Order: sequence, then structure tokens, then C-alpha cells
Amino acid sequence: MENTQTQEKKLYSSVFILYLNYFIHGIGCSILGQQVIKESLAMQWNSSVDSVTMIAAALGLGRLITLPFSGPISDKLGRRICSLIGVASYAIFFIGLAFSPNVQVAYIVAILGGVANSFLDTGVIPACVEILAPKSGLATMLTKLFISAAQLLLPITLGLFATNNISYSTFMIGCAVALVVIGLLVTRIKLPETKVEKGEKAPGLMENIKHTKFTKESLALIAIGFTCTATFQLWLNCAQTFGTEVAGMRDAGQMQVWYSAGTIVAIILTSILVNKIKEVRFLFLYPLISLAMLVAVLMIKTPAICMIGSFVIGYSAAGGVLQLATATVNDLFPKIKGTITSIIMIASSLSNYTILTAAGKIGATSGPEAVMMMNIVITAIGVLLALLVNMRFSKLEEAAREN
Repeated sequence: MENTQTQEKKLYSSVFILYLNYFIHGIGCSILGQQVIKESLAMQWNSSVDSVTMIAAALGLGRLITLPFSGPISDKLGRRICSLIGVASYAIFFIGLAFSPNVQVAYIVAILGGVANSFLDTGVIPACVEILAPKSGLATMLTKLFISAAQLLLPITLGLFATNNISYSTFMIGCAVALVVIGLLVTRIKLPETKVEKGEKAPGLMENIKHTKFTKESLALIAIGFTCTATFQLWLNCAQTFGTEVAGMRDAGQMQVWYSAGTIVAIILTSILVNKIKEVRFLFLYPLISLAMLVAVLMIKTPAICMIGSFVIGYSAAGGVLQLATATVNDLFPKIKGTITSIIMIASSLSNYTILTAAGKIGATSGPEAVMMMNIVITAIGVLLALLVNMRFSKLEEAAREN
């Protein structure tokens, strides 16, 4: 009994170390959306602010390239290997971003950031789900908690760096150093490693998909990975520009603080509520709240509504919808957790790449209001998809039993 308790304590400490990766990821996935960083990098690359949004889209491209095989690698070779690849790739991303001389180099570096994201998603999330089982919803929500904590502190930290005349490159190098330390810890922690049978070939993504039965409802659930990502990525990367150019905000960076605060509140409340309410219900309610808020921001166009909108979007769009969708599909396809995580993250990455690329072009030609309108349309589609999933949830449960 004492031995078992010691092992459990080691596993719980392992979970904390794994989640530290998501703290740094919180910085990595939102740093290019900060107006001060956009202006600094645009000057560094002798380019425009809108080009930085297109560089952020390359994060999604990197995820798209690697997610088809990062999931099966995780299922076959273990969560540790995937996590370490993610750590190494993210360290290169931060160093590369700090020293990139132009947009072309930055684009390649951002692709590596996406590679890091995909390997962390398919390494860390399944590992934490396995350790904290059966609380899969809580396990995925905690990843968002660490992301949000970092996003809350990011604008405050950048403000301190600016006040003390410290370059933003120094901050990025510090993130890379932190990742090296976390990587060393990951090599030593106890994890529920996947056993590799001698001579057995690891099944690929397409092979796993071929032997898995998907219903229309489960496909709609995966599509929510696309729409919910678009909602918060468009806000995260473009709302500060809207606040500055349309709403007349002097310090749009404060929007990030309210956004992160909303996300943290959502994570705390939702983590409690998922024990009483089915996770799938939030997939409809939260996007509906986001939709109403986006419409209000576009119509009212004041600094106050931008602040309120940041908190509400942080709560309803970035407060765990993607994580809850991931937890739901993991429960529906328990035999291929790594692979199914890859599938929904591919949908998320496709959204990140295509939507932010489009936003960069639309913003340059039609302005930030057009980008906000695009966000409203995509969020509305997500609401309709979630409505279908909720109305026919029994079909999803039936598919889970067959799988």
C-alpha cells in the first residue's frame, strides 16, 4: 500500500512538470498577438503589423504537418518522447523568433513552434489523462489553466521589460532557457510509458482511422475543434488591433489581461461544473455566449466593450471548449487516445493556419472590422455544429461502445 501511494505521488508530481510545458506554450501561442510584440517584430523584419498575424498562422501549419504522425508515435513509443520533441522544438522557436532577420526566417521558425505544439498535445495530454483517469475533463482543463496563467502574466511582464528598457528578445531567450530546464526534468520523471512489442510496427494515423467507425455526430464534434479555435485565435491575434484602430484604445495590451482572467475563471468554474453537467453541453453554451459578445463588440465599438468582450471571450471561447471537445473524443475512442487527439488537433491547426492567414489578408485590405465579422460567422457555424452534437449525443455514446 505504501509503495502504491509513493508511486501515485511521483505520478502527480510528473503531471505538474508536464503542465509546466503548457505554461511556456501559453506564451508561445499568444506572444505574436501582442500589439507591442507585433510592432517590435514588424520593425525587426522591416515589414507590416499584418504580416505578423500571417506568421502566427504558420504555427498552425507546423501542427498540420506533424499531427498525422505525432499521435501514433505517442501511442506506440510513449508520451515522454513526444513531450521531449515538443520541448526541443519550442526552445528553437523562441531562439529563432528572437534573432530572425526577416519574415521568411520567422515563418520557418513559427512552423517549428507548431511542431512543438503538436508533440506536446499528443504527448502531454494523453499522459495526464492516463494519470488522472477517470477525470479526463479535469486533465485537459488543467492544460488550459497553465496556458491562461501565462497569458495573464505575459502583458504585465512585457510592460516591465519595456519600462526597464530590456529588449523583448531577452524575454524570448529566457523562455528557451526555461524549456531546457523543463526538458531535463521530463527525462527523469515517472510516466505510464507505452510498452513497445518487439518487431511490432506502429500503426499510422490513416490505418487507425480506417479501423475506426465515425458517425456524423462525432465528425461534427471534431469540426468544433476548427470553429472554437478560430473564435479564440482571431480574438487573441486580431482584437488588439480592433481595439486600437476602431475602438480608440490607448493601451490595447490590457485586453490580454482581461482575456486571460476570463479564461482562468472559466477553467475554475467549468472544472467544478463538469462533474455535474455533461461536458458536451458546454460545447453549445459557451460558443453561443461568444457569438453574442462578438456581435456586441462589433456594434458598440468602445474601449469599455472591448475590455468586457475580452473577459467574456476569454471565458466562453478560450476557457476550455477545445479541451472539453478533446476530452469527449478521448472518451468516445479510448483505444486510440493519441490518434484521436491528433485528429481534433488537426482540425484546430487547420483553423489556426487558414483563418489567421485569411485574417492577415482581410485585415490588410478591409480592416479589423471585417476580421471581426469573419469571427462572428465562424462562431455561428460552431454553435450550429454543437447544437447537432447535443441533440444526437446518444449516437455518440453508441459509437463509443462499438469502438
